[in-house]
Amino acid sequence: MPRIRQKIILGLVSLVLFVVWIAGRLNPTEVQWTGFDYLVAGLLLAGLGLSIEWTLRRWHQHKMRWWIIALILAIFALLWLELAVGIFGSPFAGT
Repeated sequence: MPRIRQKIILGLVSLVLFVVWIAGRLNPTEVQWTGFDYLVAGLLLAGLGLSIEWTLRRWHQHKMRWWIIALILAIFALLWLELAVGIFGSPFAGT
């Protein structure tokens, strides 16, 4: 069963990246992603999905499970925002 969920997660990540790729083809002035951007986004999204799936399998206490998932989502959001617009001003921040 876990293997099926992992395949679904990776399939959804691929679908999201494919939608971004299509958007880049339809409107190249607005969506200007490089191969590195796709790689980083894929790693972040796959890491998010797989870490949530792991948490759901590992933690059986519902209250603790949802706190850990909330923490994972918060870390993901902060990383994504930093890479997109640079909310902290780090050297790898976006513009």
